[in-house]
Amino acid sequence: MYNIGDVVMYGTFGICRIESIEKRDFMGEENDYYILRHVYNEKNIFYVPVDNELAVSRLHKVCSKADVDELIGHMNAEAPIWIDNEIKRREEYSRIIKEGDKHEIIRLIKTLYLRRKELYAEKKKLRSSDESYLTLAENMLYEEFAYALDIDRSEVVDYIEKHIA
Repeated sequence: MYNIGDVVMYGTFGICRIESIEKRDFMGEENDYYILRHVYNEKNIFYVPVDNELAVSRLHKVCSKADVDELIGHMNAEAPIWIDNEIKRREEYSRIIKEGDKHEIIRLIKTLYLRRKELYAEKKKLRSSDESYLTLAENMLYEEFAYALDIDRSEVVDYIEKHIA
């Protein structure tokens, strides 16, 4: 259960603050909803049904600066997760994005960075679906890190590079 004022990552939608928990009638039935307002774009408001396990599973409390530093400290130890079969790879990457586990997202980013570097040496490029997953993963991770560290998103990569173990 989340509380009013909690700052959460809402799937791929970004960082939101829980403004209230209210009864709303959207489809002829009144239910309790978390009312989320995006912290960087206050015009974006999301309504998440409190009793919908799937929707609520997309909410994760934003990590702290200490959590960010710990995650960065373990980045080199994270093993890549390349899967040759494109269909299985997309399924796995989609699962990682949906679940929002930061260790898995870091593994995904690391995998696709390494794969991109490998292909670049062969004068090739990542598949567009892999590029899309990389962009999604970077946006999720870097937005959360920027919020936790109280820095601009554009400074996150430099922060990671300076603090990586």
